[in-house]
Amino acid sequence: MKISQKVNLIEPSATLTISARAKTMKKNGLNVLSFSAGEPDFDTPQCIKDAAKLAIDQGFTKYTPTSGILELKEAICHKLKKENGLTYHPDEVIVSCGAKHSLFNAILTLCDTDDEVLLPVPYWVTYVEQIRLAGGKPVFILCDPKTLRISWEDILNKITDKTKLIIINNPSNPSGIVWELETLKKIADLAIEKDILIISDEIYENLIYDGAQAKSIASFSPEAQSQTIVINGVSKTFSMTGWRIGYTAGPKAAIQAMGRLQDHSTSNPTSISQKAALAALQCDQQIIQNMVKLFNQRRLLMIQLLHEIPDITFPVPQGAFYIFADFSSYLGRSFDHQRIDTSLQLAEILLEKALIAAVPGSAFGMEGYLRFSYATSEENIEKGMTQLKNFLLNIT
Repeated sequence: MKISQKVNLIEPSATLTISARAKTMKKNGLNVLSFSAGEPDFDTPQCIKDAAKLAIDQGFTKYTPTSGILELKEAICHKLKKENGLTYHPDEVIVSCGAKHSLFNAILTLCDTDDEVLLPVPYWVTYVEQIRLAGGKPVFILCDPKTLRISWEDILNKITDKTKLIIINNPSNPSGIVWELETLKKIADLAIEKDILIISDEIYENLIYDGAQAKSIASFSPEAQSQTIVINGVSKTFSMTGWRIGYTAGPKAAIQAMGRLQDHSTSNPTSISQKAALAALQCDQQIIQNMVKLFNQRRLLMIQLLHEIPDITFPVPQGAFYIFADFSSYLGRSFDHQRIDTSLQLAEILLEKALIAAVPGSAFGMEGYLRFSYATSEENIEKGMTQLKNFLLNIT
């Protein structure tokens, strides 16, 4: 069987691959400590589950409008106005099957063959594959390897007459970096000047620490909003990854075009999940605050323990639930006569020999790094970081 050239271009998701291998090893009786997960380990709040059960009991199990039910889109508009200072009409919002689906719709809708898409490094693994699937060309914006913040000069150097889009992920996966307001403002102004569209992935916006502010780039001015496609969802904030609800807000023409694409791909997101998402957006915000408090405790613990390991460095994350650490000093060394030259090899050895699952930095465009998620218990963090420290002593 011959597979299409477009699909053959797509690389497997490193994050999902590592997580799947860790789960398989656990099923086989191995005590794997996984730090590869891109999802909260908390249960979905009861009020949200109750709303889903009520939807089932009331027979809300049929097709809905492709772009989502009106009540949910109105709740999204209310959320964007209240929390982000952005005014949208429900016609400027589309609900999709997770934020990843929202991103796919947006990139495929906006990106033509050979269009260039500016992509700050490190980047979330799926952006690259979606750009290539749309026929576009990812153009990588370099960062300072110590701070993981982008080089403004490199942005200016990489803009050409083919530049169509720039993708912003704030807070960032994998680095946990929250973008500086000054940098966001400069990008917004540049996008307006050069007529570059912005896709702003804000899925981690509520998971922030140390008084950081994850401001939406669309909120700087009406002109910035008109250049921006805002992507968000309920997965991370409300621990609803399996419910698969994401949403997009943007100019009406773009949203309508995304709706046509969704008409002929997935059609509407799950009716029951839409009712659950509606309940999430209307729930007591203390639920979010409690989750962030626990994440912060875990973040501080992992930071403390990683700082005890020699020869690794990382910027302190202010958002999301990841630490992206530089292990390049361990490359070129060996474990049990096996030479380690890449972050993928290091991640594989850690999984197979130390029973620790982390995601290689090469998946995010930065060789020599590993991403650790602290969306796991403090007990697992303590055990895992201790095992990691002890294992690294054997790499010579």
